[in-house]
Amino acid sequence: MFVRSALLSLTALAAAREMSKDEVKASKLYDSGIKHMNNIALKEEIWAGLEEAGAYESSQYAEVADFTACSNGTVVTATDTFKCKNIDLYHFLSHSALGSTLGFGSSSWGWTSEDGREFIAIGQQDGTAFAEITKEGKLSYLGRLPQVSEPSKWREIRAQNDLMIIGSEAQNHGIQIFDMKKLLTIDPAKPVTFDKLKDLVGHYNQLPSGRTHNVVTNPKTNYIYSVGAQPRTDKCKSGIIFIDITDPSKPTNAGCAAQDGYVHDAQCVIYKGPDAQYNGREICYGYNEDTLTIYDVTDKKKPEVLSITSYEGAAYTHQGSLLDVENQQYLLLDDEYDEYDKVGPGAPGNPITYIWDISSLKAPKQTGLYKSGAHGIDHNQYVANGFAYQSNYGTGFRVLDVRSIPSDPTGNGVKEVGFIDVYPEDDNQPGGGSVEFKGTWSSYALFKSGYIFINTMERGGFVVKLHEEALV
Repeated sequence: MFVRSALLSLTALAAAREMSKDEVKASKLYDSGIKHMNNIALKEEIWAGLEEAGAYESSQYAEVADFTACSNGTVVTATDTFKCKNIDLYHFLSHSALGSTLGFGSSSWGWTSEDGREFIAIGQQDGTAFAEITKEGKLSYLGRLPQVSEPSKWREIRAQNDLMIIGSEAQNHGIQIFDMKKLLTIDPAKPVTFDKLKDLVGHYNQLPSGRTHNVVTNPKTNYIYSVGAQPRTDKCKSGIIFIDITDPSKPTNAGCAAQDGYVHDAQCVIYKGPDAQYNGREICYGYNEDTLTIYDVTDKKKPEVLSITSYEGAAYTHQGSLLDVENQQYLLLDDEYDEYDKVGPGAPGNPITYIWDISSLKAPKQTGLYKSGAHGIDHNQYVANGFAYQSNYGTGFRVLDVRSIPSDPTGNGVKEVGFIDVYPEDDNQPGGGSVEFKGTWSSYALFKSGYIFINTMERGGFVVKLHEEALV
């Protein structure tokens, strides 16, 4: 059972800045795993209640087959009204229509073939669904890859060139390595259910208990990464595990970075930022529950921690993204529990995007933040071409123009240019939304066509597109 502890409450702060890690608090809450276990228990309580109420019976959510424009602040379908700004709806299919018997959507990621066709891998409780997004913006369901062991609500997906890397919190699941080119010849009239192991390019089965909270990729290298692989008592302490896929049919362990313990998510890149001494080295930005932790992982046998930095209002450092992978001076970070625990700038219940200047990898600075006008919790975000694409649970999919940050790193110039709230059930709550773990888990907004896929826990998958004038 989830228990709210006094240890989880801090004085609300008007602003945030970087600070040293609180070693006493970390020992009691984070390094011990208590905070993480508390978070899981809370979510499972909430989700069990929703499941009992039938929220995850996705077949109840009707397909939206026709293009529906965002007009006067809403997308209005035959069954729902979704609040919106500058984002139109092209198609919706339920998890049931996308081949799942258990529903509950999680992660998602896209892949584009050599001839420009666009495909999406969709995380669900009972595996991964595959669909093509057609030139008309419609989801064409092609089939699915079942889970290896038992169902799990936590399924994370990233691409490594033509390979889709799929991890799960299920015991003995391991990491599935699937070749997306297998989808190119499938007839949508005959969707394929792949074999969970035989149809893989490779399967990494050397995780301590077969579980990984997340998977990370760096297509510039021959490595993929597991983070948050339980238990914390393993030699890698749930840190970053390096997996060599030079031969993806035989993925091998190449070492791990255990120095700062549990890593919830990470971004790994070949460095080309202002800290010249690290140019050309492989750097990982770790989101480590209570800190932003930066690693040099060039030598997989001797990874080095460059810095461990916390910030005022830190409740659960969850995920983040470089502002520009070609510059690497700034980074955006989201904290999943500052709104729920009512701490720091997130105390009023508005999702906070923290802005970091990482010009010095050994001394990152928290320079500002963006406070959403919505009421809810932030979850996952990615940045491309000066825009941050955020899946913020019940507040829906949000797009921020972050091009002003290099000239004004306080965040004062950041503005929201579009959104679609795909969880209308809480729109009548105080503040316009509930601070709960409902709605959208992930999105993928990096297709050249401009189509965006949004995965929701309850309903299924949406294909939307942002108005071109919003990107000017």
